Amino acid sequence: MNWKRLCVTFLAISGYITGTIADDKAVTHRIMVVEYGAGDKNRIIEIGDDGKVAWEHRPPSLCVQCQPLANGHVVYAYGGKPTGVQEVDRELRVVWNYVGKCEQIMTCERLRNGNTLAAEQGPCRVVMIDPTGKTVLGVNIPVKETVAHQQMRCIHALENGHFLVANESDAMVREVASDGRLVWECPAGKYVHDALRLENGNTLIGCGTDKRVIEVTPEKKVVWELTAAEVPELNLAWITSLQVLKNGHYVICNFLRGQEGKGAHAFEITRDKKVIWQFADHNLVKTATNVKVLEETP
Repeated sequence: MNWKRLCVTFLAISGYITGTIADDKAVTHRIMVVEYGAGDKNRIIEIGDDGKVAWEHRPPSLCVQCQPLANGHVVYAYGGKPTGVQEVDRELRVVWNYVGKCEQIMTCERLRNGNTLAAEQGPCRVVMIDPTGKTVLGVNIPVKETVAHQQMRCIHALENGHFLVANESDAMVREVASDGRLVWECPAGKYVHDALRLENGNTLIGCGTDKRVIEVTPEKKVVWELTAAEVPELNLAWITSLQVLKNGHYVICNFLRGQEGKGAHAFEITRDKKVIWQFADHNLVKTATNVKVLEETP
């Protein structure tokens, strides 16, 4: 009998934030979660390693992704009318706000220099906004999807000055230069939500409703893959956010839309595919689109 796997199963049924037993110690994390829901059910919450909500914020409209900042603030995109990007402090005060002129903004990224990237949809482009609210760069993203809401999800600035974007309905991850040139693209599964460029130059891709995560080389060769069949207890449904921890493990968010109450909202997994932690509190959260471990964020 696999005792560690048995521990995971038991804890997932009985608890909130769960982990396998590693060196006789349970793995716990403080996390920030974006709970997706209609109306006032859409919220951003911080959950301590004791399983209790330590902080909560209600975005003004639809929200699927957030970024915790070093000063304790949180920046996130909101997709209603108007649509834009906000930064809020721990007292829930809006300390920075950008209102977009596009149809919808669903994701964003705060850069180390203080500028902010916004993933504008309708038309599809990445814009860079400085702290004063001025748009200092606009990059058109090649996309086939015409419905704004399904054009783009997570975006990330790369060390080479390019942008890595997840074109959701196109099922494609694209690297685009600051002048709009398409540098690289890779098929990524249906409704792709996030992709990260790794230190080794490969790209980690959450393949949306294909229910798998892959690592591909610049030549698009798959060198690592996690499929739903390998972790049936997690009930992979829709892979959304990704995070790489300092120990090399991956934290993966599993959007359980249509599968509420079954499996894990998020989990930490090793390169050899051992699940050592999972978040599966279905009483506290119904569906999550973004989960970040806070010990290593930002």
